[in-house]
Amino acid sequence: MLLVTLTAGMVACGTQKNVENANPMEYAETITASELKEHLSTFASDEFEGRDTGEPGQKKAAEYIVNHYKEIGIAAPNGYANYYQEIPTEFFNGKLKDSENVLGFIKGSEKPDEILVITSHYDHVGVDDEGNIYNGADDGGSGPVALLEVAEAFKAAQKDGYTPKRSILFIHLTAEEKGLLGSKYYVENPIFPLENTVANLNMDMIGRIDAEHKGNDNYIYLIGSDKLSTDLHEVSENVNSEFMNMDLDYTYNDENDPNRFYYRSDHYNFAKNNIPAIFYFNGVHPDYHKATDTAEKIEYEALMKRARLVFLTAWEITNRDERLVVDKAGK
Repeated sequence: MLLVTLTAGMVACGTQKNVENANPMEYAETITASELKEHLSTFASDEFEGRDTGEPGQKKAAEYIVNHYKEIGIAAPNGYANYYQEIPTEFFNGKLKDSENVLGFIKGSEKPDEILVITSHYDHVGVDDEGNIYNGADDGGSGPVALLEVAEAFKAAQKDGYTPKRSILFIHLTAEEKGLLGSKYYVENPIFPLENTVANLNMDMIGRIDAEHKGNDNYIYLIGSDKLSTDLHEVSENVNSEFMNMDLDYTYNDENDPNRFYYRSDHYNFAKNNIPAIFYFNGVHPDYHKATDTAEKIEYEALMKRARLVFLTAWEITNRDERLVVDKAGK
């Protein structure tokens, strides 16, 4: 009886280990091309009707995300039992139906009030007047399924006793296609104070290979890493050098680039609030916003590598001793 009591007490006390003894690559490798493909084959299927904001397909996609978080044991933040940050139609000036950001949360073990936010929008543009379904496999599909896998990798580490030092908020954002409105709603109605948000890592279109990198599945465009924080840029570079050795392409990070992608995805609403951010992006392709952006065109090995890079960068940000310093605000 005494042995049973002692064992139960040990379990109740938890088995948190020193996270610095963990091998993060072990957990990055739980992110696989096959699991990403399984998710995206459903997420970008006709069943989800193009995931247009406020429409039934977007609701189905939100439910899919929630069900997976429940299945793997990722909790919602306190006060959001259904995992939804609900956005009323009034916020959209009545032009869109009610919608929701979907939230997952892992509480930090040592610095729980410091939050890393990892984002990807899950909406797309729906169905056109002729009945063509815009499945958005890359745009609005690749990012959120990668985010599911990143969250699952952190959960696997936590189950082994390696809870991150800082908290992580996973946000699947709605209404990006309508003008970055899901992220706008979040920063105007933050779950945690924005001043406690240490960084934002945002994935949007990370499943394809553009013409400039034909035949190379080992690259990713990084946008914004050095805009607000030298620390963030150095962490990103060092993590890649240590673990992934991918080609980090900064073409679109140039302020003079006419595409101005830095201002065109959800990370920008965080950056506007002096939260350092990285936008992970595969570049443009002919299927952008067309009904031909389908799951069979996704390069799943490339998607896997990019998701692993995001996980490993997040691991370093959440577990480093010092919070990232914002040294370029207002520059």
